[in-house]
Amino acid sequence: MGMMKEFKEFAMRGNVMDLAIGIIIGGAFTGIVNSVVNDLVMPVVGKAVGNMDFSNLYVPLSGEVPTGLALEEARKLGAVFAYGNFITVLLNFLILAFVIFLLVKGINSLKRQKAAAPAVPPAPTKEEVLLTEIRDSLRHIASK
Repeated sequence: MGMMKEFKEFAMRGNVMDLAIGIIIGGAFTGIVNSVVNDLVMPVVGKAVGNMDFSNLYVPLSGEVPTGLALEEARKLGAVFAYGNFITVLLNFLILAFVIFLLVKGINSLKRQKAAAPAVPPAPTKEEVLLTEIRDSLRHIASK
């Protein structure tokens, strides 16, 4: 019973919950990045280099694999060196790393702006207000 209570306290800590939320959002974000790379970036890059389909770029490593097959079909027949798939995964990583860099940069910028904001001086205490009034009254009397 004690271990279950400890586990519940551990699992409900802020850090653990933040990590779980980050993993869930990261998983969803991975789908977005994959779509950006596969559906937007790679077709443009492929068109720029002469209508190449990067997903099907490979070098057969087995004599049973003829050239010109789709990557999935070639994999069924034997070993292939799928460098086109690697290029796609590498682009996924670079885009994801760049987006995270921009996110961290933005957060750091906001933190610096908040730290650089001038602090509002505290309101004077009752004693300070009273002493200021006395000083001003004495100056007024002395100037007459």
